[in-house]
Amino acid sequence: MIAFVGLLLAWVAVFGGHLLEGGQVGSLTNLPAAAIVLGGTLAAGLVQSDLATWRLAWRYFPSVFSGPDWQADQAQAKLVRWCQLARRKGLLALEADSNNETDDFMRLGLQLLVDGESGDKIQRSLEVSMDSREGRWLKAAHFFDSLGGYAPTMGIIGAVLGLIQVMTQIEDTQALGGGIATAFVATIYGVGLANLFFLPVAARLRTLAETRFAFDEMVLDGMLAIADSENPRVLERRLQEYGA
Repeated sequence: MIAFVGLLLAWVAVFGGHLLEGGQVGSLTNLPAAAIVLGGTLAAGLVQSDLATWRLAWRYFPSVFSGPDWQADQAQAKLVRWCQLARRKGLLALEADSNNETDDFMRLGLQLLVDGESGDKIQRSLEVSMDSREGRWLKAAHFFDSLGGYAPTMGIIGAVLGLIQVMTQIEDTQALGGGIATAFVATIYGVGLANLFFLPVAARLRTLAETRFAFDEMVLDGMLAIADSENPRVLERRLQEYGA
């Protein structure tokens, strides 16, 4: 939610400032400029990336506004409880929880524990999952970074095309000033989309990737502690060092 508020505030600040300076809403409305900038930017993104990357980026896009779907404090409580249960009843007692766990990474760890895998095997398997997940997040972030790079250039192209149209009517001095102003609307669209949408979205996705990786490291630590039959109180104190 805070990301949505931030983006909304940015756009309100820019366009609100324009209105406070005496500008008109209509002066920033230009359908051809929007088509050039938005269409050209998205098309350039498609040329750079394959369809799988395109789908991946937009699949992760809603998480920018919804925030992370994992909670460190809840995961810590689960890991301590599982550690206590495994010490009392054995690793097979975790099978019911492994079937009901909604987080795929934690479910994988539980399944490996129930299957009696060694600590080394658990660590390797979970680290592969961690790296793969982080790679997907960063791939989505890179896609939006690329769009943020293309948008200003498309804005310049739109402005130049608009100026070409203006210069063909240079004899009409009354229309010249308005035509030039309209041409530069494309530049505003390009720079605005890059700095008030695409680049912030990319940065947010990278932050989420880092947060999720830190969460997975904590879960990995907990799973290895359970495999080693570690004291639950010791595990609880260590997990608290990861923060919530």
